[in-house]
Amino acid sequence: MIDPLVVEELIDSALAEDIGFGDLTSELVIPADARAELALSARQDFVLAGLEVAAQIFRRRAPGCVVELRVKEGDRVKGGAVMGKVTGPARGLLAVERTALNFLQHLSGIATLTAQYVERIAGTRAVLIDTRKTTPGLRALEKHAAQLGGARNHRLRLDDGVLIKDNHISVCGSITAAVQRARAGTPVLTKIEVECDTLAQVKEALVSGADMILLDNMSLEEMRDAVALSAGRVPLEASGGVRLETVRAIAETGVDFISVGRITQSAPAVDIGLDAVIRT
Repeated sequence: MIDPLVVEELIDSALAEDIGFGDLTSELVIPADARAELALSARQDFVLAGLEVAAQIFRRRAPGCVVELRVKEGDRVKGGAVMGKVTGPARGLLAVERTALNFLQHLSGIATLTAQYVERIAGTRAVLIDTRKTTPGLRALEKHAAQLGGARNHRLRLDDGVLIKDNHISVCGSITAAVQRARAGTPVLTKIEVECDTLAQVKEALVSGADMILLDNMSLEEMRDAVALSAGRVPLEASGGVRLETVRAIAETGVDFISVGRITQSAPAVDIGLDAVIRT
């Protein structure tokens, strides 16, 4: 669930950025009492995300507008489908159409790309997870979109869990020392994960009592060896340079999780239209 206050703040910021002091074009061209009916249509196949945010944006600027939806979050939408319509004060609706579409197209793009990765690893034990490679300010929405695409969330923020990475290890001196320090101050329900670049580090992380191990940019052979070393004692996460073309082979090594930054960092926006319905 996304905190409604977070969504409200994001909408406030996005509308202030795009509208400024007012929609000059609509206010000059559109009569104050004019009404409009806009159809929301899919121009390609995709997994839908961000629909409720878009609806809130319309209601914010055009109070009293009617938003009729034929689809819901997480639906697989076919190109050509009419997803719903928005009816209300024309000036208000036209002022926010770009902002609403920006959220809808971007978040649906994330959900769609995520679903493609999830489909590639179907039938294996591996679970796709996201990362903190997100657009500043949009993390909550982007991780929500990743979930709709079938992934699970990794850390939402740095205070969600302990992930000891290479720089932490370098400064601390060793994996063992880092884990010991983390264990001394970590709440009992909080996991400690260690990033490992080599099989020697995997062995040290296992001995030190890590709750989870991240295999960073390892080869397929190294991943298989790490799975054998762990022998199910702790979950293993594969990370680094994962692509659609490689994710299946990574999943087949036997790792438990595969983290992919591309699903939130590089997902292309999908094509969605919002067009005025002309009555004759």
